[in-house]
Amino acid sequence: MGEPSWVQHSLWWHVYPLGFLGADTTGVDRRPGGGAAGVGARLRGDSGQEDLPRDDVPRDESPRDAMPRDHTLRDLIPWLDYLTELGLNGLALGPIFAGETHGYDTVDYFRIDERLGTDDDFDALVAGCRERGVRLMLDGVFNHVGRSYPDREELQSDSVFEGHESLVELDHGRPEVAQLVTRVMDHWLSRGADAWRLDAAYAVPPAFWRSVLPAIRERHPQVYVVGEILHGDYAELVRASGMDACTQYELWKATWSALNDRNFFELEWGLRRNDEMLATMVPWTFLGNHDVTRIASQLVDERLLPLALVLLLTLPGTPAVYYGDEQGFRGVKEERAGGDDEIRPAFPATPADLSPLGWPVYRLMQELIGLRRRHSWVHRARVETVHLTNEQFVYVVAAHEDPGVPGVPGDLGGQDGPGDHGDLGEQDGPGNQNGPGDVERRLLVALNAGEEPVDVPLTRVGAGGPAGAGNVGGDRDGEVGPREEGGSSDQGVAGGRLRRIAGSAELIPADGAPNAVVRMPGYGWGVFEVGGR
Repeated sequence: MGEPSWVQHSLWWHVYPLGFLGADTTGVDRRPGGGAAGVGARLRGDSGQEDLPRDDVPRDESPRDAMPRDHTLRDLIPWLDYLTELGLNGLALGPIFAGETHGYDTVDYFRIDERLGTDDDFDALVAGCRERGVRLMLDGVFNHVGRSYPDREELQSDSVFEGHESLVELDHGRPEVAQLVTRVMDHWLSRGADAWRLDAAYAVPPAFWRSVLPAIRERHPQVYVVGEILHGDYAELVRASGMDACTQYELWKATWSALNDRNFFELEWGLRRNDEMLATMVPWTFLGNHDVTRIASQLVDERLLPLALVLLLTLPGTPAVYYGDEQGFRGVKEERAGGDDEIRPAFPATPADLSPLGWPVYRLMQELIGLRRRHSWVHRARVETVHLTNEQFVYVVAAHEDPGVPGVPGDLGGQDGPGDHGDLGEQDGPGNQNGPGDVERRLLVALNAGEEPVDVPLTRVGAGGPAGAGNVGGDRDGEVGPREEGGSSDQGVAGGRLRRIAGSAELIPADGAPNAVVRMPGYGWGVFEVGGR
C-alpha cells in the first residue's frame, strides 16, 4: 500500500512541544511552562547556547520575555501562521502524552501531559490546524514506557530501552500490547491527528506493526505513518512493517559530512541508495531533529548552510524542518543528563519576539520551500549526476515514467483542492503535466562547496549521457572523462534549455542554450529549470 496522495504535497515543521513551550523536562514542576524562565533566557542570547546564525555578531540583549508560565498546546496556534508563511503545511509534534520527564517515558497514552495543558488545548490546536489546512502528526512512543506506567507488569518485557533504566520496554509479543497501541492510534486520529511518527520503530519487530496498522488504515485510510529507523535496510523494514516511510538518517549524515569534508562523492553514493528506496517508499528527510546537533552547529563553515538547505528542498523525500533551523539556531547535543537542552529550546510567545539575526535564513528557506511547492513532483523524482568533484556537485532531478510505482512520474493528478489539507496554492503550471513516457519535468541543481568560483561546462561526455567537464573521474584537478559507473543517463540536460529560477549561479550564455556553462561563485548554488529537448 502506498502513502496517501496528500503526502506528496506535504512539508513539515517539527516541534518538540515540551521544549518549545518552556515546560520543565525534569518533571519536577508539572505546571505548563514551568521551566521557561531558565530555558527562555537562551533566546535572549544571555546564556551559553548559540542560537544565532553567526558566531561573530553581537548577541541580542533585548529584554524579551520567555514563554509565560501558563503556555499550553493552545499557544502553538499563533505559530501556525508562521509555519504557513514559511511555506510549510504540516506540524509534526514530539510527545504530548503524560510522561515522567522528557515525554519519551509515557505514563498515560490517553491524557495530555499537564505541562502542555488539557484536552481542550489539544482540540483548539486541531481546530487551528484545520482552519489553515495544516496536517498534524503525533509522536507515538510505543516501544517503551516510563517506570511509573500503571499496570506495566502486564505489558512490559524484562528489558530496558538501550540501557536507560527509566524506560521499560513493552513486550510486543503480547496481544494486549497490540490492542493498546491500536486503541491509542485510533483514539488520537479520531480526535483530529492526520499522521503518526513511530518512535524507535527500529526496536520493534516489524510483525508487530503488521498486526496493528491494517486495523488503523481500515478506520483511517488517509493516515500517514513514519517510523524512526536509524540503520539497516530502510526499504525492507518499511515493506515488512507496513509503514509508509521511515526517517532517512543515511542522507542526513551524508549531507553534513560531505559538506564538511568537501567530499561530494559521499553524498552522491548516499543518493544512489536513496534512489533505490523510492521504488518502495519515499523517506522522511531532514537536516535536524530533537535528537541531533543542529545543522548550523554541525557544519564547520556557516557559508555551507545554504547548500544544505538547497539539498533538503531539491532532493526527493518528504522534507521536515526542525523548529529553529529556519532561523539558523545553533545547539549541540551532548551525551549527558540534560544534554538535549540546547537542541530543544523554548520559543518566545510570538514570532515577533525572535531575534532579528535569524530572519535572513528564514527568507532563504522560504524561497526554497516556494520552489519545492511549485515542483511537488520532486517528492519521488530520481537524481542523475551531471558533474561531480570533491567540491562541486551538479545533478538533475527528473520525473521518470515508471507505471509500476504510484507517483512516478509525479502522479500529479488528483491534487488536493482549495481548502483541502495539503493544498499548497501554487501548482505546477500548464505544460508541466506529464503523461506516460514524458520525462520533461527536470531541474538542474548546481552546488559549489569551495571558496573559489568555478565554471562547469554542461557538455555531453561519452555515450553514458550528459556530464560536466572537470573531474567526473574522481581527481580534484579537473580531469575530464565519463563516469566509470553510476553515471548520468541520457535523461539529463543534453538537448535541454536551462532557465535559472533560484540562487547565485549564472548561465553562460544567459539564454541557457544547450552546452551552456554554469558559473558558480565560492559557496554558490543555483537551481535551473530544464526545458524540453
